[in-house]
Amino acid sequence: MTWITLKRIRDGVLTVLLAVATAMGAGCKNNEASNATAETKGDLLIGLTDAQGDFLSYAVDVKSITLTKANGAVVETMPLTTKVDFAQYTEMTEFLTAASVPEGVYVSAKMVLDYSAADIKVEDAAGNPVQVEKIVGADGNPVGELEVSIKLEGRNRLLIARGVPASLTLDFDLAASNTVSFDSDDKPTVQVDPILVADLEPHKPKIHRVRGALNDVDTASSSFDVIVRPFAHSISGNERRFGTLTVKTDSDTVYDINGQSYEGSDGLAALDGLTQFTAVVAVGDLKFNPRRFVAREVYAGSSVTGGTFDVVTGNVIKRDGDILTVRGATLVRSLGSVIFRDSVAVTVADTTKVHKQRSNDNLPISAISVGQRVIVHGTLTDSSAGSLAMDASSGAVRLAYTKLRGTVVTASPLVVNLESIDANRIGVFDFAGTGTDGANDADPTAYEIDTGNLDTTGLEVGAPIKVLGFVTPFGSAPSDFRAQTLVDVTDVRASLLVVWQPSTAAPSSALSSTSIVLNLDGSIVHGVLRAGVVTDLAGTAPTLIPASTGQDVYLIKQDGTVQLYTTFDSFVTGLQSRLGAGGTVAGVFGRGAFDDASTTLDANLIAVQMR
Repeated sequence: MTWITLKRIRDGVLTVLLAVATAMGAGCKNNEASNATAETKGDLLIGLTDAQGDFLSYAVDVKSITLTKANGAVVETMPLTTKVDFAQYTEMTEFLTAASVPEGVYVSAKMVLDYSAADIKVEDAAGNPVQVEKIVGADGNPVGELEVSIKLEGRNRLLIARGVPASLTLDFDLAASNTVSFDSDDKPTVQVDPILVADLEPHKPKIHRVRGALNDVDTASSSFDVIVRPFAHSISGNERRFGTLTVKTDSDTVYDINGQSYEGSDGLAALDGLTQFTAVVAVGDLKFNPRRFVAREVYAGSSVTGGTFDVVTGNVIKRDGDILTVRGATLVRSLGSVIFRDSVAVTVADTTKVHKQRSNDNLPISAISVGQRVIVHGTLTDSSAGSLAMDASSGAVRLAYTKLRGTVVTASPLVVNLESIDANRIGVFDFAGTGTDGANDADPTAYEIDTGNLDTTGLEVGAPIKVLGFVTPFGSAPSDFRAQTLVDVTDVRASLLVVWQPSTAAPSSALSSTSIVLNLDGSIVHGVLRAGVVTDLAGTAPTLIPASTGQDVYLIKQDGTVQLYTTFDSFVTGLQSRLGAGGTVAGVFGRGAFDDASTTLDANLIAVQMR
């Protein structure tokens, strides 16, 4: 089995991960397998994930993902063009397709993006969403189709062989690949100049999701099969071009089926009672030895986005009585159309069913408060642009895990100065009514968090932190938030980004075989991002050093060509040579462990964009 995963992390990186195992792994099916030639093939499962970035929406058509063998043979892995909003998928992998890939050595990969019908929105200075009408390439001309490719050379070559595990990561960095500018009329332009990075690294555990039509249920093996229909593809019918995936369940699996909650075998029995091709979504974990996908949560029928209801996903930025304003919303109509990144006025009532993610408890509508991330099932009553409205009085609201990012004010009790809630700036939220009275309404500069039994002793004042959990019910603060998970992001993997405009001939004040000291003069972007929390590097001289893992990746992109280096020394030599020949640096992206005291990044990835 070959797994491909596309990912864009919070700093703007889209990652394609291929983890190659046995040619016929558990849980992957393809009806076209009978048409395979005598050439040995492996099953290929493709997925996509994303997390919050600088773009409010970045929806483009993915037309193809191809792999090229050493003998020149090209293998296409995408059955249909698929529109994907890379700014919406958050810390989750979406299974995209299953295909058959011949065994062999692959020396390049290519992804084709079509911007002709792109839906890209950015924030203006006030935090308001602005539609991007002008999308251009590095040459200043409008962008249509765009190829993003990478050569896989040396140890970065991909070997697909029966029973031989392998992995490959391709990173498409949205932040480094796109420049946003506003003209005198405050109209934005996005300039696209893509960078694709190749990296061999083991698959890391993360939440996965599969969306599609129910094929069959096997209660004896505690599993069911899903006919994969990713993203906004119509979920009905027997179209199998994206393949079929087997989903395993266990006693802890939680189900939401047609608005009813179940757990364990009771839920699987209820799923077995549904008709074939019912809409279904499973969220869970990819496990190994043996390879299988195990569901934590299963949604089916009217409980599924794209099923019988219209569905809005976003964060509540204001509540006025029974009217919720949901911002940053992705609206999926029951007939399959999608509206990205807009605001929707949602009406709830006592008849609205309310549940928390991974819980069967029935909750009152007062559980829905400002800041909470929600998935709302209802009926769109006004589809006019700028005045979208939904009636969820006969529908349902699912309270999803909400992510806070900020810095510690006090550790015990935990008080945080918020930077963002999910992908939203704090300034867009109206916290009126969240407290027991006006004096107790949530204060984003001193946001009080109920940590329960979570340990906060290691948190330092000023430390960047990420908190996962649920907002306190409306009108009941303090506390303002109930934490499920705390992440001190000081020591988590960091992403460093520096952008110079115009590009610079002097990106470094000291360049050697052991380190690169960056010169931030003339830079317009200069920061480190850890779990969504930004540390500004202005006034410092950040240093990049090679990590000691032996799996480091370095690259330089210039004139549309990406050159990979397998050693830091050769990378520095190549950079010096290009600078000596008159080249200039537009941006540097690094990923690794960041030390705040020395402003040093112990980097396992460095990418340089040159002009």
